[in-house]
Amino acid sequence: MLLLTRAPKAWHRLFQLKALALPGTPGGKAQHVRYQPFSTPGPAETGRQDQPQGPGLRTRLLVTALIGAGVGGAWLAMRAEKEQWRRQQRTEALRQAAVGQGDFSLLDHRGQVRCKADFRGQWVLLYFGFTHCPDICPDELEKLVQVVRQLEAEPGLPPVQPLFITVDPERDTVAAMARYVQDFHPRLLGLTGSTEQIAQVSRSYRVYYSAGPKDEDQDYIVDHSIAIYLLSPDGLFTDYYSRGRSAEQITDSVRRHMAAFRSVLH
Repeated sequence: MLLLTRAPKAWHRLFQLKALALPGTPGGKAQHVRYQPFSTPGPAETGRQDQPQGPGLRTRLLVTALIGAGVGGAWLAMRAEKEQWRRQQRTEALRQAAVGQGDFSLLDHRGQVRCKADFRGQWVLLYFGFTHCPDICPDELEKLVQVVRQLEAEPGLPPVQPLFITVDPERDTVAAMARYVQDFHPRLLGLTGSTEQIAQVSRSYRVYYSAGPKDEDQDYIVDHSIAIYLLSPDGLFTDYYSRGRSAEQITDSVRRHMAAFRSVLH
């Protein structure tokens, strides 16, 4: 209470004080003291006139974008070159494996003799199996013809000839092959032959097969390799696709092989 009652008088005396003169000022004149709140000069005020202005935000963003585009383009080019190198290495390794060398002579499902030279100039997708196969062979043949249809739907691409060679010549006669292939694709050719002819073409493509024991109905299962082979128009083994590859993956691979193909026979 005492502080509150004296406060008005104290403020009244304060405003009656005259400004003090600062000693040592020129002419002995008094200088009024001006009170200003303390402030720290910001970065925009410090050295504003002494330092040159840097590039604007838009310029910096443009430079950053150009550098990023250059780095990204270089990375994509290196990636494409690396993928091409890998494909070349794979192709060379497959050629050195000497798969599909030599010729063959088999009967198609119409009874006509067929040899490898008949398919020269065409891309070929080839599968080895047998007509009594309960599930794997139908699934793989369906995948094969799905690839053929996808490639047929793309204008400008050469046609692909689907082939099915039996590994069960005892049961897969010409008539049996004719009944079987009609369920898949109108251009699918079924090829059969004697036991010796099938053994020879299977060895050429490194295909393993072995007939199992017969049951009471004289029925049996043939254990065999599962792969779809791609042959180039030169008749050379170019690639193969295991059971785990999808139709879309095979289609993409065949398309790339077509784009990169250069005949070695001319």
